[in-house]
Amino acid sequence: MEEPAVLELEITDVAHGGIVVARHDGRVVFVSDAIPGERVRARVADASKASFWRADTLEVLEASPDRRARHVWPEADLARDPRDRPGGADFGHITLGRQRALKADVLRDALQRFGGVGWDVEVEPVSGEDADGRGWRTRLSLHVDAGGAIGPVAARSHRVIPVATHPLATPEIAAAAAALGPAAPGRVDLVQPGDGRVRIVPRPDRPGRSRHSPRRGTDDAGSEIVVEEAAGRSFALDAGGFWQVHRGAARTLAGAVAEALRGASFEPQAANLDLYGGVGLFAGVMADVGGPGTRVVTVESAPRATSHAVRNLADAAGVEAVTARVDRYLAGAEPAPRAERQAATVLLDPPRAGAGTAVVEAIAAREPRTVVYVACDPVALARDMRTFGLHGYEPTSVRAFDLFPNSHHVEALAVLQRRR
Repeated sequence: MEEPAVLELEITDVAHGGIVVARHDGRVVFVSDAIPGERVRARVADASKASFWRADTLEVLEASPDRRARHVWPEADLARDPRDRPGGADFGHITLGRQRALKADVLRDALQRFGGVGWDVEVEPVSGEDADGRGWRTRLSLHVDAGGAIGPVAARSHRVIPVATHPLATPEIAAAAAALGPAAPGRVDLVQPGDGRVRIVPRPDRPGRSRHSPRRGTDDAGSEIVVEEAAGRSFALDAGGFWQVHRGAARTLAGAVAEALRGASFEPQAANLDLYGGVGLFAGVMADVGGPGTRVVTVESAPRATSHAVRNLADAAGVEAVTARVDRYLAGAEPAPRAERQAATVLLDPPRAGAGTAVVEAIAAREPRTVVYVACDPVALARDMRTFGLHGYEPTSVRAFDLFPNSHHVEALAVLQRRR
């Protein structure tokens, strides 16, 4: 078998997905573990596409001043063969300030390229981790292969990489992960809710379910119920259910949503919606901003999450929690009077793939005055913003938050309003 090519590359830019850009003989090469401005030796990992290759850095020939002396995750350092580096900390070789600048570059480029929106945005830090961006992860998913090996998976692979450390996790999660014994093939989730005690939630393989499927929207019947605190409220949820991973994320996003609602002159008695509402975090914020009697319908596809939302928001008499897929709810819901719809705010927090054209068009058809969009993927956000723009909505605010330090992920919050 022919050995993969090793190239000497000049890194010119950052791309979405935790990779950077170089060119070789006119071809784009997406490179891992490098920084724009560096010159590196990289091994080609995938040359199957005619338009681009993928490569992994082996050695840095000319280093950026923003390269850390050591990767924050020892097992992901350049000293390891790229095939044995775990995924999940793809910016861990970069100083935090430069990480945030690169994430802002990616978000700005996505908004312009895919959304047609020119917006100068910076990525705001979040309190809750140490100065190196470690110790913030209160949820950790590890995989178990057929041979019993447990750990994260390698980047762009389903191969399990056993590791001795988990520096992005809280110390308690890291200790619990180090103590794990044999498990059935599948996944193991470690969860540290507000009480500080770590729960271990095994998820063995079952026919018809991918071991690497997303967690949003899953139900955990029989799971222990835990409690999280955010925005002056308590939220019960299943231990294996969805909650923001960063210890400061729910607080940060709730505060940003509250600020956005106040800035958009939120109308409490309008036909307000909270879509992809989970256990009620943002519906609770809407109720608190609007005051007693605020009307909100929160829509979530997972029945267990909806049942928790009902209890979590029992004091907010005007909040109704509905179990439904968002697209089906919007297609079948009895329309409110037009004046109530046009005065409304629609908040949506979709999964990584975004809301999509059908959902955006259904929201726009209701003619709400304000849309508040919480997004965990810049490209999905930009595409949905373009669709909103085609239906008369324009952004009035875009903010970004570093809820995932040492990875390429970034959270954004966009406010759009209907043109008069």
